[in-house]
Amino acid sequence: MSDEQGARISDLEERLARLEDERAVTRLITAYGPLVDAGCADAVAALWAPDGVYDVDEIRMEGREQIAAMVRSGRHPRWIADGCAHVVGPPHVTVEGDEAVAVGHSLMVVHGAEGHRLRRATANHWRLQRGSAGWQVTSRTSRVLDGRTESPALLAEGMGEPR
Repeated sequence: MSDEQGARISDLEERLARLEDERAVTRLITAYGPLVDAGCADAVAALWAPDGVYDVDEIRMEGREQIAAMVRSGRHPRWIADGCAHVVGPPHVTVEGDEAVAVGHSLMVVHGAEGHRLRRATANHWRLQRGSAGWQVTSRTSRVLDGRTESPALLAEGMGEPR
């Protein structure tokens, strides 16, 4: 094999590894909606690292136990029983070694007496790390898109853009 062929194969291997990482991160993030809507509290929590943080406008959860408790308590069981959808849009993923940042949008649709309605549209900023268990969320920060400046700033930060 020539040096040129070896370089091309090495380049292809690097590109394939980057694509596989981006796909794994995307699959992890998009698993959140179906899992939370099915009430799979432990599986939702397992998306996070043991000491991972989920910071939403309404609540800040630290660790898997608090994240699982969020799915089991409060309004979540009622939303699930009445019909709800956490729709996570495709994230924009940037992988650097064993760390990744992803940003994107999510919608929470709930069902009630008047039918389905949008409860919230949210900007999401995810930080993930690859470890022995694969990719896990170290932090997710979610802010409702209601005109507050911090919401689009989260998106810009994740895209590497100044705001």
